Amino acid sequence: MPQKVIITVDAMGGDDAPGVVLEGVADALSADEDLTVILCGPAEVVEPFAAAHARCEARACSEAIAMAEHPANAVRKKKDSSIVVGCRLVKEGAAQGFFSAGSTGACLAAGTLVMGRIKGIARPALATVIPSPVRPVVMCDIGANADCKPEYLVQFAQMASVYAEKVVGIESPRAALLNIGEEDEKGSQFAQEAHRLLAERLPNFAGNAEGGDILPATFDVIVTDGFTGNVCLKTIEGTSKTLFKTLKGVMMKSLATKLGALAIKGGLKELMAQVSPDTYGGAPLLGVKGALLVGHGSSGALAIKNGVLTTAGIVRADVAGIIARTAAGKAEAAPAPGAGVGEGGAA
Repeated sequence: MPQKVIITVDAMGGDDAPGVVLEGVADALSADEDLTVILCGPAEVVEPFAAAHARCEARACSEAIAMAEHPANAVRKKKDSSIVVGCRLVKEGAAQGFFSAGSTGACLAAGTLVMGRIKGIARPALATVIPSPVRPVVMCDIGANADCKPEYLVQFAQMASVYAEKVVGIESPRAALLNIGEEDEKGSQFAQEAHRLLAERLPNFAGNAEGGDILPATFDVIVTDGFTGNVCLKTIEGTSKTLFKTLKGVMMKSLATKLGALAIKGGLKELMAQVSPDTYGGAPLLGVKGALLVGHGSSGALAIKNGVLTTAGIVRADVAGIIARTAAGKAEAAPAPGAGVGEGGAA
């Protein structure tokens, strides 16, 4: 029988909140009968919605954190904001996970300051599923830690490997260090030291990955510092959008190209779905006490729905518990290496 899960959701998170958030939450509740949502936001928004939807509770909040605010300062000052309240409910045990498409910085700050770091984890890190047309690829870190020590990357790889296997569904994931060459001695002193530590401590470490290995899914988990990971992710997303936009322009040029576009319309839709970030709905902050998923600010209802469902999946897979046991030395550092790769999807 599926595990019943309670997730807190920031009703005011995202460019089009609260409308798309409410729509996405309604869809998530319909899709998962064992899910309960605590909706955090202004009383006039959350209370009518909760009254109209089973398994939804309202938590009125008098404050909201705007995208432009300083994340840590806002979290410390706005104790009754939807982000802080949502994370506090997880800390207090009233819920097991939190989802928001609001300020990424505020979510990271609240996750660390309010929910708290798992003991033994030096730095929580953001992971994401790269929009590869081949199969899912998990990258970590993608922006939580711009400045890193080599030993941090070992924990990033451990946590991302757990997420890749338990939530994304990749069997025996192979992890690699993002570098400028495949040879062991390549890269900066930072990269070389990180490679040495990963080779010593990570059972599923498969060596260096170059930028050209990401989209072909040569490896299942790509580990890097948050600065490099964020630039890499934004480059991939921007390139994908530009290519699809250019392709659409070419296909609309003439009657002949329009007929050709009509013939391959189904295949293009399938490809766009494969590379869409909406599939998982957001990036988990790994290393905090509970499940925390940060959605994109431009998330639509589908992304919100999938983000809430993915957060519930992280809870059910006990990702935080596995990471805690790993950090305490009570479990294997990561899944053992293996050849099999599952296609998987959000739980």
